Amino acid sequence: MLGVIVVLVLILAQVWTEVLWFDQLGYVGVLRTEWGTRAVLFALGFLLMAGGVAASLSFAYRSRPIYAPSTQEQASLDQYREAIEPLRRLVMVAGPAVLGLFAGGAASQQWSTVQLWMNAVPFGEKDPEYGLDIGFYVFTLPGLRFVVSFLMAVVVLSAIGGIATQYLYGGIRVGGPAGAPRTTPSARIHLSILGAALMLLIGANYWLDRYSVLTREGSRFEGASYTDVNAVIPSKAILAGVAVFVAILFVITAVRGNWRLPAIGLGLMVVAAVAVGGVYPAVVQRFQVTPNQQDAEAPYIQRNIDATLKAFDLEDVAVQPYEANVTAEAGQLRADTDTTASIRLLDPQIVSPSFRQLQQNKGYYSFADTLAVDRYEIEGESQDTVIAVRELALDGLSEGQRNWTNDHTVYTHGFGVVAAYGNTTAAGGRPAFWEQGIPSSGQMGEYEERIYFSPESPLYSIVGAPDGARDWELDYPDDESGGQVNTSFPTDEVSAGPEIGDPLTKLLYALKFGSQEILFSERVTSESQILYDRDPRTRVEKVAPYLTIDGRQYPAVVDGRVVWVIDGYTTSDGYPYAASRALDDATIDSVTQRSESIDALLPQTVNYIRNSVKATVDAYDGTVNLYAWDTEDPVLQAWQDVFPSSLKPVSEISGDLMSHLRYPEDLFKVQRNLLTRYHVTEAEEFFSGGDFWANPNDPTLGDAQVPQPPYYLTLKMPDQERATFSLMSTFIPASGGTTNARNVLSGFLAVDAEAGDQAGEPAEGYGQLRLLELPRDSTVPGPGQVNNNFDSNPTVSTELNLLAQQNSTVVRGNLLTLPVGGGLLYVQPVYVQSSAGTRFPLLQKVLVAFGDEIGFANTLDEALDQVFDGDAGAEGGDAGTDPGADTGTDPGTDTGTDPGTDTGAEPDTGGGTGGGAADARTRLDTALTEAREAIERGEAALAAGDFAAYGEAQDALDAALADAIAAEAELD
Repeated sequence: MLGVIVVLVLILAQVWTEVLWFDQLGYVGVLRTEWGTRAVLFALGFLLMAGGVAASLSFAYRSRPIYAPSTQEQASLDQYREAIEPLRRLVMVAGPAVLGLFAGGAASQQWSTVQLWMNAVPFGEKDPEYGLDIGFYVFTLPGLRFVVSFLMAVVVLSAIGGIATQYLYGGIRVGGPAGAPRTTPSARIHLSILGAALMLLIGANYWLDRYSVLTREGSRFEGASYTDVNAVIPSKAILAGVAVFVAILFVITAVRGNWRLPAIGLGLMVVAAVAVGGVYPAVVQRFQVTPNQQDAEAPYIQRNIDATLKAFDLEDVAVQPYEANVTAEAGQLRADTDTTASIRLLDPQIVSPSFRQLQQNKGYYSFADTLAVDRYEIEGESQDTVIAVRELALDGLSEGQRNWTNDHTVYTHGFGVVAAYGNTTAAGGRPAFWEQGIPSSGQMGEYEERIYFSPESPLYSIVGAPDGARDWELDYPDDESGGQVNTSFPTDEVSAGPEIGDPLTKLLYALKFGSQEILFSERVTSESQILYDRDPRTRVEKVAPYLTIDGRQYPAVVDGRVVWVIDGYTTSDGYPYAASRALDDATIDSVTQRSESIDALLPQTVNYIRNSVKATVDAYDGTVNLYAWDTEDPVLQAWQDVFPSSLKPVSEISGDLMSHLRYPEDLFKVQRNLLTRYHVTEAEEFFSGGDFWANPNDPTLGDAQVPQPPYYLTLKMPDQERATFSLMSTFIPASGGTTNARNVLSGFLAVDAEAGDQAGEPAEGYGQLRLLELPRDSTVPGPGQVNNNFDSNPTVSTELNLLAQQNSTVVRGNLLTLPVGGGLLYVQPVYVQSSAGTRFPLLQKVLVAFGDEIGFANTLDEALDQVFDGDAGAEGGDAGTDPGADTGTDPGTDTGTDPGTDTGAEPDTGGGTGGGAADARTRLDTALTEAREAIERGEAALAAGDFAAYGEAQDALDAALADAIAAEAELD
C-alpha cells in the first residue's frame, strides 16, 4: 500500500504541477483538450486491440476440439498444452492487455491528427486530379489512414493469436492422413472472418493510396506523374477490387468450408500486385514516358509548380528583370541616400562580446551570443537597432556563491536591455549605445527592467516574501546603496508562476525538481510563487502544441514592458502536388551553426507552411499572448475550433507591439530555398533545370559549405518609393554538383518585413516578396567572388595583415548586399579584437564593393567615396566610426576625436625617412611596436572605463598604422 502511495505522489509531482503551470498562465483548457483527446484515443486503442486479441484467443480456446486427434503431431503438442495450462488465464488476459497498452499509447500520439480530422475546414481550392477540396488531403486523409492502419494491426495480431491457439489445441492441423480436414469448422469460420476483415482493410488501404500518390516524392518533382496518373492510380483501384473479391471468397469459405477459393484468390492478388501494380507502371514509364518525357510530364510539372507556389505563399512574388550596372560613377548613389545612410554596420553575430565587455556590468549577467536586429523610433526617425537583454547567468557566479539559496531565491532575474545604433559606432569602433546602464538610461523611456523570463533563466526560482520581511532578491548592483539594491517580486499584485505556499504543493515541487530545500526552506512562504519553464520558446510550445516555433526569439520594449516576440507556423505534409522540404535542412545557415541562442527548426518534412501566429512572452511576469495573424489559413482555423479560447484577434495587438513585429526568418529561409527552383514557372524550363539557382555559402566561414543567412536591414528596392525595413538574401547559379560553378549573382530577394506602425495599422506591403532577376550572362560578383576580390586586393590584404599583427585578430562581419545605384553594392564591416586575454571586437574598417571596384576605409562614407570617385552621394549617411554619433547617454564616452582618418587608400609616406630599405624596415618595426602599445593602452583604458584615454589610444593606433603602411610601401 505504501508503495502505491509513493507511486501516486510521484505521478502527481509531474502531472499536477503541469496543471498548476497551465492554470496560472490561463491555458489549462489547452491541457484539458490535449490530455482529454489522448485519454480517449488511448482508451479506444486499448479496447480495440486488447478486445480484438482477447476475443480471438477466447474464441479459439472455447471452440477447441474436445478430444484432440490421435496423431503424432498432437501428441507432441500435449506437453506444451500441459505446461501452459496453469498460466492460460493469465496469458489470455495479460497478453491482450500488454498489446492494448502499446496500441493505446500509439493511438494517443495521433491526437492532433484526429482533432484536425474532427475539425476540418475547407481550403476553397480543389486538387487537379480528383477535384476534391485540399482540406480532404490535409485533414481527412491522414485520419482515414490512421484508422485503417490501426485496424489492420488489430486484425493481424488477432489472427496471429487465433492461429497459434487453434494450432495448440488442435483446431488447425498440419500433418495427418491425406484427405483429412486440416481445420475444424469453428477454426475455419474464425480464420475466414479474420481473413475477410484483413482483405477489406487491405482494399481500403489500396483505395486510399490513390489519393496519397498526389503527395508522393518523385525523382524530378512531387505529386503524381504521367505514369502515376495513367498506370499507378488505376492499378491501385484494380488491386482494391481484387482485395474485396478475395474477402468475399473468405466469407464463402466460412460458409462452405473450402479453402481452395481463398487460396486461389490470394494467388490472384499476388499476381495482380506484381503485374498490375509493378510491371504495368514500369512498362508505361519505359515505353510511353521516357522517349517523350518532357512533353509527357509537362502538365504534371505545371501542377507541381502551381501547387508549390500556393502552399508556400509564393504566388504573388513581384519579379523584376534587373540589368545590374557594374560600373561605378560619381554621384551614382544620390537617389539611394536613404538606403546608404541606413546601412547596418553593427553585426549582431559578432558584437555580443563588445556588449558584454561594455554593458554586462557583473559576471552574473550575460547577453545572447547572437543579438537581435529591430527598429525603434528615435527623435522621430526609424532607426535600425541592435538590441540585447541583460539576462541572468548563474554560471557567472563564483563557486563560493553557488548554493541553493543564491541560485533559487537571491539571483532570480536579469535587468534591462541595451540598444545600439545599427548604422554607426562611437569612439574607437565601439557600439554607439542609445540605451544602456543599470538602471537603464537613454532614449527608450521608462519600462519594467526586471527580466524573470528569458532563454538563459535558471531552472526555477522562488519569488515573493511575506509583508514586513526584508527583500532578499538581488535587483541590481549599486555602489551608492552598499553594493546592491534588493527587491521582492510583488506576488500579492502579480502572478508569474504557481503559488507554492501549502505543504502538499511544496512536496510535489520538491519531488519534481529533486530539491528537498523547497520543502524545508524558510524562504518558501505562503506568499511564494515558483517560476519555471522560463524560456519563451518553451512557454509558447507548451501552450500552443500545434505550432512549429521559429528558431529565433527576439526582445522588444513594448508599452513599458520587455517582451519576447516569437513567430509560430502551422504546417502540413498533405498538400497535393506541392514540393516538400525538410525544415531543419532548409533553415540551417551559418548563424544556426555557430550560435547557441538560435536554432534551425526541428526535423520535420512539410509541403505547406504559414506564419499563422505571432506570440509574445512578457519578460517580467511570463504572460503568453497568442495572436491569430493569418486568419485565412485553414489549418489555423481548424486549430481555433480545437482550442477556441487560446488565440486573440489581431485587433488586440497594440500599436507599439505592431511596430516591432516583422517577417520571420525561418519562413523566409524556406521560401528562398524553394525559389532556387520555383522562380522557374514554366514546366518546360523547369524540366530542363538549366536556370536553377542556389543560396550562396557564407564567405566569412572560409571553405565551409554553409548557406549565408538572410539579413535584416533597411533598403529600397527599385520598384519602391521609400526604404523599408526588409529581410534579404541572394542567389547564384546552381553548381549541378560541380565545384567550379560561377559565383556571380543571378537573383536578389527581399521581403517587406515591417508589419505595422505605432498607430497599430498593418503595413500595406508587409510580406511582399520582391525578386530581382539578373540576366543569365550577369557579371555581377556573388558573395564568394566579392570576398575573393577583397582578399586579393593589395591595399586591403596589406592593411588587414597589419591589423592582424601584434596579438590582434581581424574579424570580418556580415557581407550585406543592397540594390543601389542601378547595381548591387556590397558592404562588410571589419572588426579588430585582441587574440588573447580580454577579447571583444571593435569596428575599425569598412569594405565596400560595386562591380569590381573596391573601397576600404575607416568609415562607410570614405569607402563609398573611394568607389564612386569621391562623390557617392550618400549625404548625411556617415556610418563609420564617428564618435559624434554617440547620443551622449554615457557621459565621458565621446572624446570628440574622430579616428576616422583614412589610412588605407593611399599610404602616407610623409612620415618616413626614405633612407633606404634598412631605414624602412626599422621604421616598420617601430610603427608595429607603437601599434601594439596603442592596442594595449586602449584595452586597459576600456577595462578601466576611461573612454577619453581609449580615444587617445585609438588615435595613436591610426597614426602607427599609417606609418607602417608607408614603410611597407617603401619596402615593396
